[in-house]
Amino acid sequence: MSGGHASGPVHDVLVIGSGAAGLTVALNLAGRAGVAVLCKDVLRETSTYYAQGGVAAVLDDKDSTESHMKDTLAAGAGLCRPEVVRMVVENARGAVQRLIDYGVDFSRRERKDGSLEYHLTREGGHSHRRVLHVSDATGAAIEATLEDRLRAAPGVTVFEHHAVIDLITDRKTGGEGKRCLGAYALDARTGRVSLFRARFVVLATGGASKVYLYTSNPDGTTGDGIAMAWRAGCRVANMEFAQFHPTCLFHPSAKSFLISEAVRGEGGRLLRPDGGRFMDDFHPMAELAPRDIVARAIDHEMKRLGIDCVHLDISHQPADFVIAHFPTIYRRCLEFGIDITRQPIPVVPAAHYTCGGILVNDCGRTDLDNLYAVGEVSCTGLHGANRMASNSLLECLVYGEAAANDIEAALAAAPAPPGLPEWDESRVTDSDEEVVIAHNWDEVRRFMWDYVGIVRTDKRLARAKRRIDMLNAEIAEYYGNFRVTPDLLELRGLATVADLTIRCAMARKESRGLHYSLDHPHPDASRPPRDTVLSPLDG
Repeated sequence: MSGGHASGPVHDVLVIGSGAAGLTVALNLAGRAGVAVLCKDVLRETSTYYAQGGVAAVLDDKDSTESHMKDTLAAGAGLCRPEVVRMVVENARGAVQRLIDYGVDFSRRERKDGSLEYHLTREGGHSHRRVLHVSDATGAAIEATLEDRLRAAPGVTVFEHHAVIDLITDRKTGGEGKRCLGAYALDARTGRVSLFRARFVVLATGGASKVYLYTSNPDGTTGDGIAMAWRAGCRVANMEFAQFHPTCLFHPSAKSFLISEAVRGEGGRLLRPDGGRFMDDFHPMAELAPRDIVARAIDHEMKRLGIDCVHLDISHQPADFVIAHFPTIYRRCLEFGIDITRQPIPVVPAAHYTCGGILVNDCGRTDLDNLYAVGEVSCTGLHGANRMASNSLLECLVYGEAAANDIEAALAAAPAPPGLPEWDESRVTDSDEEVVIAHNWDEVRRFMWDYVGIVRTDKRLARAKRRIDMLNAEIAEYYGNFRVTPDLLELRGLATVADLTIRCAMARKESRGLHYSLDHPHPDASRPPRDTVLSPLDG
């Protein structure tokens, strides 16, 4: 829907999203380009802000980049791109140093000689301690620091409460749809849709784990960027690899509260209701096995025993140690009557991280000219079939800088986008059936959890596909007749990524990494591992 042509202001770079990836791009370009940052809530309401764990980087003399690479490749189950893994791992120390220069105060510990060194913790899949953290609230510290820097940065304009509706390509001006020219965005406070023209657009909108009923993610992780890139003509890949964090707090009043993997890294034990450990039955690394194995083990025990949760126990460690290392988790659990220094924490798996996304090259370029994707919204080849803990923030930092450098190099030769049509609402009305949105939102998330969750079957996936086809038809009709709202936009994105996830899962006739099928319980040994790539051109 669009109306008459308008010129309006042109931004050099339009960054959509305000987590670590988007803010890294914006800060690296500040003072060198005119940057607009759009986010659909306040700046810090991102998955980055809620990340507890940390940033993986080799800082210990006993560790090495080769070891970090080996661990990442092992977790990725044959689908990581080794050259990408090397690039990210080798740039980790520099990325961390930039955060320190910005003012992020990573946790330290005292050496025997009284001097201080950074405290490195260990998480699932890592063979060494290499995770820098700020207690158990690393993401909050990073996001707050980057936000403070951004608000003081020259040439950067922030647009909060702006939900992007769709990207604009040169198809709007009679072209072939191969170049991105900007985006339409809804101001949730006024209901007005604005046109944002830009020489370059960067998608940094995060993942899509809200497509599942139970998730550790904030409400806004509805796959918007993946969905709008798909509609604009970009390929996506590996959407079947949805990572389920093994340990989210199980309590009727606790919404999406993550119990950091670092709790297991510091000796936390997973227990059955009778107090017995069970991870030794599933993997030699026990509680420090990769996340997919731990999540499936917990799911197996819950289904086998008919229980609502298992327990994570760190109470054997000294109380001062627990409180010092996990102050946020300690305080939050205490609010629900759980003293983690004295009793185990009830936990369940929940959808956590989207390993697939928009296909990009090694500097974040997508299939469309002038469109980049960085962070969880993208599929870089770093994670493969399973993300290793604390590589995600690292990816945001390394790719954010790489994308910014690539944009800066191309900026001088990039033409301004032409005049584009304003958003047109002349043929739509206000909805009198808002209940449809709430009902469909709930239905998508429930059948995705039931049929496309931790353990899958061909029959479950077929059921999910029938339901998503029906819902997408309903949503398309609704979208075409009524004015857009933030809830409608999120539902539209959610249903699109649900469909992409189901299609990718149906295409993979094997079990690999995060995709586990009872009908295809082993990796396909008949051919080399390959990505699941979907193209809009294939219908």
